[in-house]
Amino acid sequence: MLAGLLAGFGTGTFPPAGRAAAAAEPPAGDGPAPDHTGLGTVGEVDHAANGFDPYALLTDFDTGTVSRLPDGRRLREYEVVAVDREIEIAPGVRFPAWTYNGRVPGPTLRATEGDLVRIRFSNAGTMPHTMHFHGIHSARMDGIPGAGEVFPGESFTYEFEARPFGCHLYHCHSLPLKHHLHRGLYGAFIVDPDPERHPGQEAVARSRLLGTPENAEWQEFVMVMNGFDTDFDQENEFYAVNTVAFAFADRPIRIDRRRPVRIYLVNVTEFDPINSFHLHGNFFDYYDHGTTLVPTLPVVDTIMQCQAQRGILEFHFRDHEPGRYMFHAHQAEFTELGWMGFFEVGDGP
Repeated sequence: MLAGLLAGFGTGTFPPAGRAAAAAEPPAGDGPAPDHTGLGTVGEVDHAANGFDPYALLTDFDTGTVSRLPDGRRLREYEVVAVDREIEIAPGVRFPAWTYNGRVPGPTLRATEGDLVRIRFSNAGTMPHTMHFHGIHSARMDGIPGAGEVFPGESFTYEFEARPFGCHLYHCHSLPLKHHLHRGLYGAFIVDPDPERHPGQEAVARSRLLGTPENAEWQEFVMVMNGFDTDFDQENEFYAVNTVAFAFADRPIRIDRRRPVRIYLVNVTEFDPINSFHLHGNFFDYYDHGTTLVPTLPVVDTIMQCQAQRGILEFHFRDHEPGRYMFHAHQAEFTELGWMGFFEVGDGP
């Protein structure tokens, strides 16, 4: 893993960034002329060179290597490496990122309530880094300076029980904190509920438990809201879900209107006090932090999240006509600078 990640390490240089609509020159050749009538960027991001595709990140759940302990408890083991890597966040706009496993956001780690989670974290970067998990754990596993901070060339193993169930996150907690967060060291951490621990709500819990027939009925997506300050003046020039500006406007997310939708939404935007999610033509139930099996905010179409706040959105399109339904941040600046996309709703996958 490490050799492959290091092979993608860039030069750390990038062109000056303008606003999103002027992020790149029009492509050469005889292809169709760019559309300058609406929101978007000109050109395409090279996802293969980036080493990750924001569309693939929607459904890429890392469930670790699973085994059983002598007491019968399930053990999930993960390997995560911090790597300095240049990434493309909009066509022609490169950013010198610090990454977990070569991608921004880092891998979506997924476990079940009560599992013993063991993460071996290695630092192949140039700065000290940590993995601080939002959840319940001991002080010595907190992933802060003095408790799990890892210097370049070293490693540390975090170990804790996966609880509470919900939609969580992890991020670097080395100093200066805003710098380590903004450069890309964050990822989603999902803990599915154990149905046996929730009598009376087993059916709902099973619908969230990856691998069950009930869960297979759902279309689940991970959306990490982030921003990028490309000139390092502590003001973002680009906003996105899963890093690439306008990724889901250029390639809408396909939705089967016969099946319900569940979004694990995480906000890690730096330099702005809040971010938001708004869905066009529909409403959803919201579970703040994902730590309940009943909605904390039912039947809404817009929610706000401060940094590190997260939650689960559930909705469906079964009564809707096919078509493209927009979603975006309901801060106009964020929308115009990259945080906007569409659901392509139809009768198939």
